[in-house]
Amino acid sequence: MDSLDNIIKNRLNKDQLKQFNKIYYGTEDNCELELKESTKAESVKGNFEVAGYSFIAKKEELRKPNVLRLGLIQHSIVLPTDKPISEQRQAIFKKIEKIIEVAASEDVRILCLQETWTMPFFLCTGEKEKWEEFAEPAINGPSTLFLSKLAKQYEMVIISPILERDEDGKWWNTAVVIDEKGDYIGKHRKNHLPSVGSYSETSYYAPGNLGHPVFDTKYGKIAVNICYGRHHALNWLMFGLNGAQIVFNPAATIAEFGETFWGIEARTAAIANHYFTCSINRVGTEEYFINKDKKVRTYYGSSYVTAPNGCRTPGLSKDRDGLLIVELDLNLCRQVRDQWGFNMTSRLDVYAKSIEKKLCP
Repeated sequence: MDSLDNIIKNRLNKDQLKQFNKIYYGTEDNCELELKESTKAESVKGNFEVAGYSFIAKKEELRKPNVLRLGLIQHSIVLPTDKPISEQRQAIFKKIEKIIEVAASEDVRILCLQETWTMPFFLCTGEKEKWEEFAEPAINGPSTLFLSKLAKQYEMVIISPILERDEDGKWWNTAVVIDEKGDYIGKHRKNHLPSVGSYSETSYYAPGNLGHPVFDTKYGKIAVNICYGRHHALNWLMFGLNGAQIVFNPAATIAEFGETFWGIEARTAAIANHYFTCSINRVGTEEYFINKDKKVRTYYGSSYVTAPNGCRTPGLSKDRDGLLIVELDLNLCRQVRDQWGFNMTSRLDVYAKSIEKKLCP
């Protein structure tokens, strides 16, 4: 199925589309970026969608524009889930390297991959031992070493969500952050874990223990709110209080688990907290055989970005690999904060007292 955005775009006339865009996206014009012909050619060759949009901030007298480009990658697995783990992972590496190369050619400076991007999302199977070799160290695991070379080569900050195995052998759902020199600079562990339907992530790892870190990179202050954390408003809030300008939400989610509000939660978080939000969801169908019973999970992609003023990009495809490139001006964060004053009127002290009473009656 094509994206909802394209379905609507192809059925409205010019004037109708302007009105729809103004209400739904927050602007009459989606401000599409003019991408290179080589980018378009590589996307056809690699069989992935590529789209680009921009968010514009007002020109200021005392501050220069703070413009950069972000890249979001959504993708399917490559090999069947019964193939050797090393082969599955290497096939994904090969696919992703080509897409990152295209992102670099378009001057992307911060790039984020989807949740547990190196593997199938086997957490729906109820099995653990069969998949344990996908777990890896955060600092020197195969995915970090692989992406570190690309980050250094392209002077790009890369966020790599993985299944982490720590020094004590414990598993975590973790996002590793690699700077533009190729160095590991830190990680965030998923704070909120689902136990919904066949997804019981608490059977695999514990909720994160690292709080709400914000990484002060060369290109901006970034944070990562992994998948299920988007359902928790206070999780978004804390990243904002800690100074984030951009919060990425890498995910692996299927239609039964909230496709109807996929386009809402990260968008409202951007508005409430005066930062950019970047939502990345995997695509494709993954099949597993458990005691001869087949489990099938299909992911709906639809990755998009929202600005602090509530304007958002169209989403990527529901069923194709894709690269979303967004050019933005970080000055917009403060401009919106000064205009709307949510921080000034937030009354956090009142909420803190009420929460403390609930927790410690």
